[in-house]
Amino acid sequence: MGIAVRNEGTKVSSNINVTPMVDVMLVLLIIFMVITPMLQNKVQIDMAKVDNATSMPDADKDDAIVVAVTRDGGVFLGQNKTSVSELGSQVTTALADKPGKTIFIRADARAQYRAVEDAIDAVRTAGVDDVGLLTQKREGGPGGA
Repeated sequence: MGIAVRNEGTKVSSNINVTPMVDVMLVLLIIFMVITPMLQNKVQIDMAKVDNATSMPDADKDDAIVVAVTRDGGVFLGQNKTSVSELGSQVTTALADKPGKTIFIRADARAQYRAVEDAIDAVRTAGVDDVGLLTQKREGGPGGA
């Protein structure tokens, strides 16, 4: 009588299957690629549309200081809601290490002129000489509907 020896241990594969991990990483990459442009630090505003818009590429930089005026008269410095009375001191603090920088104003097309004027006055009294008013170029160009 012989003893039947089964050697099943030699058939076991100890390789790591990385395919599921790669699938998960690709899905995460796609999610981050889609969400990242949505994370801009801008307040949602319908800016005024003009025919002859001037390009201001400095407004899109990360260190740009943008003041937003909403339709209901709310004032934002970056993403932080503030009041017009506090705006000047906050702009002065933001410009402490960057003198001579341009402040950009994004105003809603339906915002009251008085609210936009008050925001510009607060920025100008803070010692800012360069104020840029941001607008959007009208689609279809001049004479378009």
